[in-house]
Amino acid sequence: MKASIRKMTVIALVTAFLAASALFVRPTAAGTLSTSIIGMFPKDVGEFAYADMKAARKFAWFKQLRDQMLPQRFRQFEQFLASAGVDPDSQVDELAWAAIPAGKEHGEQIVGVALGQFAPDSAEDRFKQQKMPMVEVRGFHLYAYGTGAGTNDILFFFLDSNTAVFGHRGALEKLIEVRQGGAESILQNDLLAPLISEANGSGLIWAVMNQSYTRLGMQQLIPQANQFPDAAKIVNRIQAMLVSVQADNGVDAKIQTVCASPEDANVLAAGLQAAVMMRRYQEAQTNPDLAKALDGVRVSPRGERLMIDIPVSDDQMNTLLHNKTFSVPM
Repeated sequence: MKASIRKMTVIALVTAFLAASALFVRPTAAGTLSTSIIGMFPKDVGEFAYADMKAARKFAWFKQLRDQMLPQRFRQFEQFLASAGVDPDSQVDELAWAAIPAGKEHGEQIVGVALGQFAPDSAEDRFKQQKMPMVEVRGFHLYAYGTGAGTNDILFFFLDSNTAVFGHRGALEKLIEVRQGGAESILQNDLLAPLISEANGSGLIWAVMNQSYTRLGMQQLIPQANQFPDAAKIVNRIQAMLVSVQADNGVDAKIQTVCASPEDANVLAAGLQAAVMMRRYQEAQTNPDLAKALDGVRVSPRGERLMIDIPVSDDQMNTLLHNKTFSVPM
């Protein structure tokens, strides 16, 4: 399940677009996540992301895109929610999630918050009737997708009628501790908090990443970087990344990397431009529609930041969807 949820992370979606696997969209009016929700997440997250699901559903082709990129394990989790009377397609308006890096005692953990209109009492009644595994943490009933004891099991609970929480148990316990004032929140994270403030409201989907997650994302974004020695070294020095995806007449994904210096940004820009050209040539042999979309990618250094713009027209998106370009292996 951990790998399935990681498929939802924005860097995975945007970078996989360059490799022909996934992308999300949003309408012109950007959603803004409440600081009170952001402040529920623990300080030690490495990646934080947001999606305005209600706005995304206004696009006629969003469901087709979503069906192509969701892995089977997440579909099963949706079925689990449906069994409790929760319909993700209509009741979840906003979604925020974060990744907590692997530690000595556990692997990477995911924690997420879904905002919408829920009926906690009736949902819990259904869980009890189905004898779903449950653990109690500081007064909250955490229901398990699985046994509840497995390290990769996902648990789920309601904070109130507008807020549902899901994730690995250790991450959920951290979120509850933060909410009850027993631990620091992501708002005390000196690196990510300012970036979240900057990204919030910039797109239907937006995300920020610390250095380790940025390094992983850039390796996905530029798999050819090893062929450009200077670029590969610079990738290891990148401090952070911001991603936002917008859509109105087409889709526009924007990526900003925070480099160590303007010189690094300039060198990396040249390497990335070469990598995009190489990728376009490769895709032209088997996926000419994606190759045309890659023609629109723009890379430009701005001080210590590297800006990457990935526009896709509605016609291109519809063609790519028809060809199942974004399908994720089950």
